[in-house]
Amino acid sequence: MNAWWQQPVAMIDTAAMAAAQARQAVLTKPPGALGRLETVAETFAGWQGRAVPALDRVDIAVFAADHGVTARGVSAFDQAVTGQMIANFAAGGAAICVLARRHGARLAVVDVGAVAPPAGVAGVIDARIAPGTADFTETAAMSAGQLDRALQVGRERVSASADLFIGGEMGIGNTTSAAAVFAALTGRAPAEVVGRGAGVDAAGLARKQAVVAAGLERHRARWAHMQGARRAQAVLRCVGGFEIAALAGSFVAAAQAGVPVLVDGFIAGVAALCAREIAPDCRHWQIFGHRSAEIGHTRLLDTLAARPLLDLDMRLGEGSGAALALGVIGDALALHAEMATFDEAGVAASDADG
Repeated sequence: MNAWWQQPVAMIDTAAMAAAQARQAVLTKPPGALGRLETVAETFAGWQGRAVPALDRVDIAVFAADHGVTARGVSAFDQAVTGQMIANFAAGGAAICVLARRHGARLAVVDVGAVAPPAGVAGVIDARIAPGTADFTETAAMSAGQLDRALQVGRERVSASADLFIGGEMGIGNTTSAAAVFAALTGRAPAEVVGRGAGVDAAGLARKQAVVAAGLERHRARWAHMQGARRAQAVLRCVGGFEIAALAGSFVAAAQAGVPVLVDGFIAGVAALCAREIAPDCRHWQIFGHRSAEIGHTRLLDTLAARPLLDLDMRLGEGSGAALALGVIGDALALHAEMATFDEAGVAASDADG
């Protein structure tokens, strides 16, 4: 029997997309005047199977975990911050919490493997696999069983009743791990993909680059002759993180359930790349929220042939950049649904051309 991630993704409703395109053609505006907002509405029509789509339910899941490679001095913050931020998420004080409230989204906080989880905090889903991954410069970041569990944790957070899914992350050291995964899957040099993350200085950046290079050198032979899902899983197991794997699992599961994914920044983008390696057709269910200021993100977007909706020099993570893009998507769908047609407004089509 096939593993769950080998099941096919949902089909796009091309008839609904065509109907949405036909509606756009008769709204009171020149053709193409709303630019990419028109494409967003048409794409959501194909995802939802109706000519006039709506964004009624948005689910956000923030996956948190720690990384053994942090011991190599790759972060400006201590691992205790991961647990502290989990508590902040649960209390509603983080940026993603504010944005989730503003957009009426449902927010889940998932501890996949913090070293110091907060004690007695309500509102946190305990899906702990281990107290952080292993140091990937010394050994594989996780076992095969741990990787399978992390992918499954992500899958469990996806509901087919959602209109859109956002995956966020938190974990000290996770830009280092994400950069290693990106470099491993694309063959890029560490200097091209390793950024300052949460704010390391020049010396810290050099350490991060050296650490990623060391991890790649140690493990490269494990995936060198692999392709597709096997390669992505080998890379995730050797240099990935529990939260990155959970994101990848959630993105694959969302595509299978017919739920589009609004991808956040660099770390979520690396997870989206992994998801495409594991299940290539899930690319049809991904839309990208923003361009991160993290150095590797533009290169990642190029790799994914993705055009983000926003470019605000953000690099917070948590799903925050994607959540900000909800406003753009909501407005695109509202314009599509609520603008009058030429016939309804009594306007001649040629008059709208200006």
